Amino acid sequence: MRNFLGMMLFAFICSNAVGQNLDYYLPKNVTYDPSIPTPKSIINHEVGEWHVTHDRLVNYMKAVATSSDRVSMQVTGYSYEGRPQLLLAITSPQNQKRLEEIRKQHLLLSDPAQSASVMIDDLPVVVWMGFSIHGNESSGSNASLLTAYYLAAAIGPQVDDLLQNTVILIDPSFNPDGLNRFATWANSNKSNTQVADPNSRELNEAWPGGRFNHYLFDLNRDWLPAQHVESQNRLAAFHNWKPNIFTDHHEQGSNATFFFQPGVPARANPNTPKRNQELTGLIANYHSKFLDSIGSLYFTKEGYDDFYYGKGSTYPDINGGIGILFEQASSRGHAQETDNGLLTFPFTIRNQFTTTLSTLEAARMMRKDLLNYQRGFYTDVMKEAAAFTTKAYVFGDEADKSKTWHMLDIMQRHKINVYELKQKVMADGKTFSPGSAFIVPTSQPQFKVIKTMFEKTFDYKDSLFYDVTAWTLSLAFNIDNASITTAPAAYQGNAVTAVSKPAGRIVGGLNNYAYVFGWEDYYAPKLLYALQNKGIVTKVATQKLQGHTAEGDKQFTYGAILIPVKQQTVGATELYKLIDEAVKLSGAEVYGLQSGLSVAGIDLGSNSFSSVKKPSIMMFGGTGTNPTDLGEIWHLLDQRFSMPVTIVDVERFNGIDASGYNVMIMPSGPYNNLDRQGQEKLRNWVSNGGTLLATEDAVKWLSTNGLTKVLFKADIEKKDSAIALPYYLRMDELRAKEMTGSIFEARLDLTHPLCYGYTTQTVSVFKTNTLFMDQNNGAYDSPVMYTDNPLQSGYIYRGNKELMKNSAVVNIDQVGKGRIISIVDDLNFRAFWFGTSKIFMNSIFFGNIIRL
Repeated sequence: MRNFLGMMLFAFICSNAVGQNLDYYLPKNVTYDPSIPTPKSIINHEVGEWHVTHDRLVNYMKAVATSSDRVSMQVTGYSYEGRPQLLLAITSPQNQKRLEEIRKQHLLLSDPAQSASVMIDDLPVVVWMGFSIHGNESSGSNASLLTAYYLAAAIGPQVDDLLQNTVILIDPSFNPDGLNRFATWANSNKSNTQVADPNSRELNEAWPGGRFNHYLFDLNRDWLPAQHVESQNRLAAFHNWKPNIFTDHHEQGSNATFFFQPGVPARANPNTPKRNQELTGLIANYHSKFLDSIGSLYFTKEGYDDFYYGKGSTYPDINGGIGILFEQASSRGHAQETDNGLLTFPFTIRNQFTTTLSTLEAARMMRKDLLNYQRGFYTDVMKEAAAFTTKAYVFGDEADKSKTWHMLDIMQRHKINVYELKQKVMADGKTFSPGSAFIVPTSQPQFKVIKTMFEKTFDYKDSLFYDVTAWTLSLAFNIDNASITTAPAAYQGNAVTAVSKPAGRIVGGLNNYAYVFGWEDYYAPKLLYALQNKGIVTKVATQKLQGHTAEGDKQFTYGAILIPVKQQTVGATELYKLIDEAVKLSGAEVYGLQSGLSVAGIDLGSNSFSSVKKPSIMMFGGTGTNPTDLGEIWHLLDQRFSMPVTIVDVERFNGIDASGYNVMIMPSGPYNNLDRQGQEKLRNWVSNGGTLLATEDAVKWLSTNGLTKVLFKADIEKKDSAIALPYYLRMDELRAKEMTGSIFEARLDLTHPLCYGYTTQTVSVFKTNTLFMDQNNGAYDSPVMYTDNPLQSGYIYRGNKELMKNSAVVNIDQVGKGRIISIVDDLNFRAFWFGTSKIFMNSIFFGNIIRL
């Protein structure tokens, strides 16, 4: 039984969860300007009394910006649901008048060619404070109300000195849609009488929860991939300022206390300078002092790390700044009983606000150290680049300009200098040609970002990781690339200043016989669906052909799509118009063929062309499914390919008419709420000709429940159990066996419908689980298999190495007239694993033509 006196003391310190006024949060003995509106005067409740909704948060920030000459505000963009993303700049009135001048001068520190000329004696340090990238970790965004009020309204020499020497950028909500979703849940389930029982509905969100953005992505993993509008807007603003300190306010489990960086020393990325960690440690002294002053418990140097650069607290570390993670124990609602006693929402907000003050005090006292560090960072980067063996990276895919465009887009967002090729390059046994390939010299300020995008890692100081261990961009894109070890100037053409999506075209114009397009381009599925949606009859080539086009003979390989003119319900002119519209949307190329007689390979009337049905897709969702896996598929179909998908909660499946769907998708999840009736319904649907796609844990569920014949390799690493280890290492040993995210090579059967469109016999697959699927017994059941030595980058536990070898990525089971396609890994990982999403799309379009 908990110590009653301890609980009462803790509750007294925390105070009641309802109705805390500003005195509870703000520093004592400070006078405040009465002309600055308090949060309550705008949001209509005290801070912490309710969870602030995004609209009220925006209203308050606007009111402060209007009322104070210390504050300016800009809208950096809009979320998927149309909510504004704000960035407040708070500094002295004198600095506000020359804010643009300060910004430009500050950016010169990141330009090694000019940084030596920058005088820092009077240059303000730039601090970016970011809140609640996970929407249900909302104490951060609620603390931003206090931060904005304090900086706008506080009066006195100390705050004047702070504002004169600091530009404070406040991003009050990294994730507007998630924040609003969570606030709505917590507020709508709040009782008038405080309920702190952890079993309460208020404290247990319904699926999918408020952590994610609209498409159920974790935005704190998207800093490097930059695939979502919220991240893209934020990145543009980040590079517009390049802050010296960047804070990232989060929450953790309710039974914890408060964490601030440094993280685990052994898990810092080796590309992060040692001085970065030293400065982080010095800043930590201010956090401890401020938290001590209010009696809050905390910890540091354990649990969290600085390894993956796709997070908000690590991305600044390779951009000349100091990233700082804060993790506050979460009340989840307004109050919750925990192992430490009663944890109230106001208490969590106060800790977050207190560490904004400690950060600002550190910035004020360490201003010159931070500015000098930023200047020195980029000077050292150029020295490191000069000593680096690779002088440039060249990349490009002649057959897939759309995929190349997406990779260019990522680099542009990270301010990487990329150049066109001005002559052919031959490197690493590959040929790269002008027009389809690009070159990235390593001797540039963003060298560390370039290095972490292209490098492959195999050696680690530690075997525990908070997130993924590898993210090699060229492998993610399955794109040809090579390292150049000589000076790249001879190959560099014009700088790429703008990235334009490839323009599609119809080669040969209006045609009266047939059109054909290859399946190699990333957006070929978008083109196909757009045509099917207009009622256009399409067929897929299961053999190669060579046709005569207006530009000469052209080879089309497995997966080419045929559009026969005379089999359509519209005339040749109208068909051309429909194709042209679809081509412009997709960026793919379509070729007209004047004859059914091929130059080589199958003719256009061959039975080796199979009809392609328009997919009608249902996807399981809700409780029993993994939100992020579902979100990746939803985003892929909706945003990338403009294909509708009907998401049906698992609990509702028994009650719907599923006969109108020909494709079903089971994203990863336990599916413990899909009962026997639902299982039998699913089996019958497949038997009647449906195509069922399952990913990760859903593959295991189908196998366990007898819907497939999939088997998993046995766990053969039992020897370790006999090793005597100290008890304190127990959890570390278990975690070391996890697969947090590594990259593995798989071989493809290029003639198989699931591999149509690929031009090389291997592909890089991202694996985040320890499911090792055995090859099915049929000769044609496993078209994607891991190789004999599959690890390409990342950490793998020694006991899993043998299990990985020659295991299956994809297995296919024939069930009656239909098929179940078991995909054991995440082919759409975080929306940037472009290289394997084609396998997933092939499963949707061509799953029904597979013959086993």
